[in-house]
Amino acid sequence: MWNINRNKFKGFILLAFIICMSFSGDIYAVEPGTKAPDFELPGSQGTVKLSPTAGSVVYVDFWASWCGPCRQSFSWMNSMQEKYRAQGLQIIGVNLDAKNEDAKKFLAQIPATFTVAFDSKGLTPRAYGVKGMPTSFLIGRDGKIISRHLGFKEADRENLEKQIKAALEAKK
Repeated sequence: MWNINRNKFKGFILLAFIICMSFSGDIYAVEPGTKAPDFELPGSQGTVKLSPTAGSVVYVDFWASWCGPCRQSFSWMNSMQEKYRAQGLQIIGVNLDAKNEDAKKFLAQIPATFTVAFDSKGLTPRAYGVKGMPTSFLIGRDGKIISRHLGFKEADRENLEKQIKAALEAKK
């Protein structure tokens, strides 16, 4: 049916395998215990920058409008922001859509009560070593990464909230 040159096909399979393997594993640009890279991005309500959040616990979530688990995480992040705002939690959702209009359509359907920034060029996720979506980073009051989490499902909610509570209760 298809007339495929076997050597080209084998080369394609090898290349696909190498590409897939390069995205797997637990390799990140930032590791827990290291300082979180600062960023300055346009946001839905002005410029969003990480450095002014020093002294707060920050949950940075990288998301996109086409991501199903991202859709599930928004209600949880909204409730966490509401529940722990007074204790010093700040949530920043960094949208990675190539077109901000896609993100704005998403936000019209599923509003965010937390800060939203837009990074259509994808520079910030590269600095953080994001490998999939959503990927979140919990940052302590000292500006250092406490933990990272890839994906989002119902079963993650309790553990993520425990991590947030522990970070909020930790000494400065």
